[in-house]
Amino acid sequence: MGKIYTNTNLKEKRRDLRNNGTPAEGRLWIYLKNSQLEGRKFRRQHSIENYILDFYCVSEKLAVELDGQEHFTIHGSRNNDHRDVVLKKYGIRTIRYENKLIFNNIESVFEDIKSHFKQS
Repeated sequence: MGKIYTNTNLKEKRRDLRNNGTPAEGRLWIYLKNSQLEGRKFRRQHSIENYILDFYCVSEKLAVELDGQEHFTIHGSRNNDHRDVVLKKYGIRTIRYENKLIFNNIESVFEDIKSHFKQS
């Protein structure tokens, strides 16, 4: 199958996204970094094939995506669907949250993310 993780062609793009992420990504990262959420380690701007995931938990095979307005267009929705199909073939589940939810009710986001963890 070849190497699917950390595509070297996307290294600069991943770095740019980490350094210039959205405010919602920055806020969520404060709570996900350093294994703060139930001891699960998340990576930020992790690539799989030609896709860059906002957050990825290897042990859970769980991608967490934060979606802005462009994701709610027909084109954005199709791109999301295609991406999810590609990730699913590797056993990766994707959960999505609208950016504004991170600011309006981050506690519900934490609870929902935890509900997607496999039983410990």
